[in-house]
Amino acid sequence: MRLLWKSLDKMRCLRKRSTIPFLGFLITFLLFLNLYIEDGYVLEEDKRQLRDTSVHPPSSERYVHTFRDLSNFSGTINVTYRYLAGTPLNRKKYLTIGLSSVKRKRGNYLLETIKSIFDQSSYEELKEIVVVVHLADFDLVWCENLVQEITRKFAHHIIAGRLLVIQAPEEYYPSLDGLKRNYNDPEDRVRFRSKQNVDYAFLLNFCTNLSHFYMMLEDDVRCSRNFLTALKKVITSREGSYWVMLEFSKLGYIGKLYHSRDLPRLAHFLLMFYQEMPCDWLLIHFRGLLAQKDVIRFKPSLFQHMGYYSSYKGAENKLKDDDFEEDSIDIPDNPPAALYTNINVFENYDATKAYSSVDEYFWGKPPSTGDFYVIVFNKSTKISKIKISTGSDDRQNDILHHGALEVGEKLVGTKKGKQCSSYITLGEFKNGNIEVQDVDHKIAFDIECVRIVVTASQKEWLIIRSISLWTTQPPSQ
Repeated sequence: MRLLWKSLDKMRCLRKRSTIPFLGFLITFLLFLNLYIEDGYVLEEDKRQLRDTSVHPPSSERYVHTFRDLSNFSGTINVTYRYLAGTPLNRKKYLTIGLSSVKRKRGNYLLETIKSIFDQSSYEELKEIVVVVHLADFDLVWCENLVQEITRKFAHHIIAGRLLVIQAPEEYYPSLDGLKRNYNDPEDRVRFRSKQNVDYAFLLNFCTNLSHFYMMLEDDVRCSRNFLTALKKVITSREGSYWVMLEFSKLGYIGKLYHSRDLPRLAHFLLMFYQEMPCDWLLIHFRGLLAQKDVIRFKPSLFQHMGYYSSYKGAENKLKDDDFEEDSIDIPDNPPAALYTNINVFENYDATKAYSSVDEYFWGKPPSTGDFYVIVFNKSTKISKIKISTGSDDRQNDILHHGALEVGEKLVGTKKGKQCSSYITLGEFKNGNIEVQDVDHKIAFDIECVRIVVTASQKEWLIIRSISLWTTQPPSQ
């Protein structure tokens, strides 16, 4: 209305000058008003169609239409799933592990993958996970036969609510014909990877409210022993820092960890761009759009690709992750902490990178006597073991030639950040490395700081490759 009154006031001023401009303005105004009203009717019609879609099983064409409304990216997709085995529990678990599987022309590794997940988990770990298998093949006879095998071999896990087998019916899929042939891929390859994106989208959508975190695996994977405990340590070490995706394998769509709250947006994203590129490429774009610029990948890898034949045409796929270790992995705890140093940092190789279990490091210019690198814990803690490595394979002389490792208590604030007021020396660096066992037996107090002190100036630069701390209990409350 305010716009209308302003327009009328302007019309009064123009009336004395000429009636022609006045009529032109009035006609333009009425045209815009008419368009606005018509758009309102169109929007209402779209809303009505969306309501109808939620009530009636949609056709592929109408289903895709619902995703043109981008205002509900945080909501789940309206799909009626078939429960082929098991039902979700009311209680949220810590981790959901998602697998999507289709019929392969050569070999089938799904049963081995499920077995590896359960066999490599302790009884306590099993209480905190749920495995969801999406059988994404439209061959219902194959699905039925496979479900019978899964039920026979993993009945106790299904009864305990640790294993669910689902299917998104074919009528919910968008069209898989006449797709874009990006990257000069043949039509059958485009169809395969486009359908795979939709398979994953429906799987992610189903898993949204089952747990706090979500891990994506492929259906031909072997797991390391106690992988959940390793995951929890890493998640704890990242507490307070922002991340979208943590990677525990460098291969494809294996070992990618998300917050469950991000699954609806990722599901929408995969569905919107399902025909554009393969899923692992889309993941990179998704991570970047949510402002995680760099890859955060942990070593050693917790999951290994074991399939010899691809699900696409049964082609050979010999990819292996050479960072994988199957035996129990002694991943450090590295409690949440602030990091400070007075060593001149080179470019972006800052102090935080030595404390992370990601494959990166701190790099500083030649340190002088008395320079330090200090870790200040958010909460005091008991530490059982400390291991620090300096230098790298390609810069073996950039080690700490003369240094000491100290632990401290009585936290105080200084102009250069927080520090401890008193320290006890645990040992000296030898050949750039130090490892101290049974720290909790040697130190009576709960530790608030760990400090590396340079005891003699050096001409060489300094790389602190990794700092690993193991605790005897969670940080005190």
